[in-house]
Amino acid sequence: MTKNIGGSTAETELSQLHDMTSGMEPIQPDEYRARIATAQRMMREQGMAALFVESNSNLLYFTGVPWRRSERMTGAIIPAHGAIEYIVPAFEKGTFDGMLQIPGKMNLWHEHEDPAQLVVETLSGLDALNGTLGFDETAPFFMYSRLRERAPELAIITAAGVTSACRMRKSVTEIALMQRANDMTLRVQRAAARILREGITTAEVVDFIDKAHRKVGARRGSTFCIVLFGPDTAFPHGVKSPKALDHDDMVLIDTGCDLYGYQSDITRTYVFGQASEQQRTVWLHEKEAQRHAFEAAQRGVFAEQVDGAARGYVESVGYRTNYGLPGLPHRTGHGIGLELHEAPYLVKGNRTPLDVGMCFSVEPMICVPGAFGVRHEDHAYVTETGPRWFTQPALSIDDPFGEG
Repeated sequence: MTKNIGGSTAETELSQLHDMTSGMEPIQPDEYRARIATAQRMMREQGMAALFVESNSNLLYFTGVPWRRSERMTGAIIPAHGAIEYIVPAFEKGTFDGMLQIPGKMNLWHEHEDPAQLVVETLSGLDALNGTLGFDETAPFFMYSRLRERAPELAIITAAGVTSACRMRKSVTEIALMQRANDMTLRVQRAAARILREGITTAEVVDFIDKAHRKVGARRGSTFCIVLFGPDTAFPHGVKSPKALDHDDMVLIDTGCDLYGYQSDITRTYVFGQASEQQRTVWLHEKEAQRHAFEAAQRGVFAEQVDGAARGYVESVGYRTNYGLPGLPHRTGHGIGLELHEAPYLVKGNRTPLDVGMCFSVEPMICVPGAFGVRHEDHAYVTETGPRWFTQPALSIDDPFGEG
């Protein structure tokens, strides 16, 4: 039997968990001000007169306001010079004020008014209407089209050259928050492994993991959770009707939480019972693929080269090429931060050079259709001296958590 897999209960494991968030605090206003200053410098270098960030993680990143996106345009305009201003539904002013960390003029619009026209007027007041506007690359198209109708002469380009470029390079504070969030999820993964028993359903495990995340300090519980058993593990993101656990099944659990907005994301794959020779072989191939990718993730290396390192190894030991199966059906990794998936993506064609502070998953999954899949997913970040793990990879198929 695989070590530390099964043999306990949900009640026992939950009783042994505790809040792990002590000593951590959210991003402070000084860091938001520094981010805005960096964005303004980059805007001037790229010829942008202003930047519009809409109510999503870009607004959160620059201002600390966790506003949920809706059909009502809400956001901030960051001029290349001067103070930030906000676009806010008038009836939401009180709520928005309560979240505000970076003061700025509040430009309000009522329900019968067109917020795009307010954006135009605000840009005019900032003397930015005759320049180039960097428009939030994640904003809904209808917002862009409304603005285009109201100001056909306005030059509008994607804001990604600033937003993504800023967000890819995490600060020491951001990395510390992500480190703790990953520590929390790894602790939950270990607990989840111990509650497994023959016949347990994926829903039971998902429910336990959510409760466990709350117990270790994640106020919203799991931000996501994928639990798969047996042949279902060959489908990277699951199946419509997942099976219950049988003896000697492969188990795949992919989950994460957030700490003050910053995400964790860890996948562990192991066997409930005795591993077959095929399971052992593929598990080790996956571990080697992950190692090859990690070691390739050096400062200055293109993101696509990390994917190439994993893919090259897997193909060298006999798996299919070009996403064929059995083999690697998806990219090797994705960036992570305020979003679970963000730049940089470790995928063929991405020529982004890796740099200090960039954080990403390393998860070159191997799928064997009709049998099982194996995904080892840990996250890493780039330092001056090379890549560093947030969590250490699984140790072995017989002792995945290295607990002896």
